[in-house]
Amino acid sequence: MGIEGMSSRIASIQSRIIALQTQKTATTTTTQGTQGTPTAGAGDDFASYLSQAVQQAPTSGRTYQLNAKGIPTELTGYGNGKIPATALEQVGGTRHKLWAPAAEKLTQMIADAKKDGVTIGITDSYRPYAEQVDLAKRKGLYSQGGLAAKPGTSEHGWGMATDLDLNSKALSWVRENADKYGFYNTAARESWHWGFKPDKVPGLVTS
Repeated sequence: MGIEGMSSRIASIQSRIIALQTQKTATTTTTQGTQGTPTAGAGDDFASYLSQAVQQAPTSGRTYQLNAKGIPTELTGYGNGKIPATALEQVGGTRHKLWAPAAEKLTQMIADAKKDGVTIGITDSYRPYAEQVDLAKRKGLYSQGGLAAKPGTSEHGWGMATDLDLNSKALSWVRENADKYGFYNTAARESWHWGFKPDKVPGLVTS
């Protein structure tokens, strides 16, 4: 991450901390006024504030370069299935992780779907190389009629694909709206597989 990008993210995190502290103060004041004693909660310590701020702060201000195959060059430097934790980000409150910009967009998509009464679940996300090898053994290669990409080539291995748990209503919503968040159904035989395309997100890729 460059100096400019780091500064932008730090500023965003600081803004979130201030906003969360203000929210907490207002909540505490209201609680004291009605009950006389403040109520302790998960957001009552600085570590909680910082955690929330980091999770909610977008990677706005950063742009990325892509290689000829549309993969961010910062990821190709690590290798498929070898992306470090520092380049990944948790998707909302789930256990799943993706490349940070993809995680943020998926988190936003899930939240927006929820507002429309639609629940989007996740069954798979970033897939390390060893897991790709295991999956290929168990489910066969996609090129041979199976359900796994050749190890070292999977979109999951770049942290840029997710397998979603969708009922018919959710699948319809995702098909209609996913492109607004940079996600596309990139596996013809798999309605649950959605890949992230950075070049489809305005302002994310350096031309």
